[in-house]
Amino acid sequence: MSTSRANNRKKKRHKVLLILMSVVFVLLIASLAFGYNLYSQIKSTAGEMHEENGWKGKGNQKEKIASKKPISILLMGVDERENDKGRSDSLVVITLNPNKQSMFMFNIPRDTRTLMVGKGTQDKINHSYAFGGSKMTVETVENFLDVPLDYYIKVNMEALSEIVDAVGGITVNNKNDWYDDRYYKKGYHYKKGEITLNGPQSLGYVRMRYQDKRGDFGRQERQRQVINAIIDKGARASSLTKFNDVLNVLGKHVKTNMTFSEMKDIQKNYSGARKTSNSFEIKGSGQKINGIYFYVVPPEEKARITTTLKEHLDL
Repeated sequence: MSTSRANNRKKKRHKVLLILMSVVFVLLIASLAFGYNLYSQIKSTAGEMHEENGWKGKGNQKEKIASKKPISILLMGVDERENDKGRSDSLVVITLNPNKQSMFMFNIPRDTRTLMVGKGTQDKINHSYAFGGSKMTVETVENFLDVPLDYYIKVNMEALSEIVDAVGGITVNNKNDWYDDRYYKKGYHYKKGEITLNGPQSLGYVRMRYQDKRGDFGRQERQRQVINAIIDKGARASSLTKFNDVLNVLGKHVKTNMTFSEMKDIQKNYSGARKTSNSFEIKGSGQKINGIYFYVVPPEEKARITTTLKEHLDL
């Protein structure tokens, strides 16, 4: 075997990963790379993404990953603008069970009424970010679900467009037919069926809800579609031709409490969890309280969700 061929195989074996699916989710920061120089860039980008804000979860995440125990991740899609702290426009909970080789992924409706941990008042769950940033958001979600979270990934929603373009576009199966000029300014016809989207088109796809009879639930489903599409595309290293673009987007627009070593170990130990992907919706009803619209989840529904998650997390 030639030295060149051996080196190529060695490089392939050393593919690192890192495409925080964005949107995702660093969740399985998918395989992109080869060679020491790119490895160094990825490590540097992971350092830029890492942040500490006083929330450490249960503090045993490294042990969980090493022993391949189920883990939970909160993905926050944050709408931040200049001179505005922003709100968590999207909250997606992901649980990974490597032993069952399964993944759960579901949205928490943004208008869900719940206790703001650290503030002591009832409000919409997406307001927790404006009140206390990532720390209050994670603690509020943990309290609402009565389930511990191990990691969070915060993504600026405006970065979604750049992430999709950096992976070369995505393909989704669109269940509705509509024309949009609200978010995708040039106007775009989202035809029913399988469609390929660039960055700006993807942003319009996940934000539309008024032309969807399912409202926010339809939007939540499209958000999960895009997350999965980014992961699938990112997992095919051969399709990624803009490594530097991807790393630049992640470094600028994504923050997480994951360390670089944890990202690598999650990819190594949990990649099989995507073999079976499950999603569900949180059932409740819209109600006006003191003139403000809330999505109210009854106690029995909260109990059902908590039981489902604890079973998947082996708690």
